[in-house]
Amino acid sequence: MSSTPAAPHGIHEHQAKAPGYAGRKSDHLHRLGKIEGQIRGISRMVTDDRYCIDVLTQITAASRALQEVALGLLDDEVRGCVADAARTDPAQAEDKYTELNDTLRRALRL
Repeated sequence: MSSTPAAPHGIHEHQAKAPGYAGRKSDHLHRLGKIEGQIRGISRMVTDDRYCIDVLTQITAASRALQEVALGLLDDEVRGCVADAARTDPAQAEDKYTELNDTLRRALRL
């Protein structure tokens, strides 16, 4: 009797195929690399005792950049996975809608 290993937390069975962002993966990774550099820059600013307002300005810019990546991933999810499910499998479409709704609810709790 063989058993399938459990998926890591946050990974769902229906994610076996390529993710909805596969077509723009390199764009997302490029943006995330820039954000990573911004974060390192903010860390250096704090290390160098830079003016608080300048640090906060950079934190705001990095936060907005992350939000843009999130919106891009959301767009990919809706245009790809959710739309595909809606065309092919109403039950899966309902599951996708619920998953997306739950994710947005968590994300909007600031």
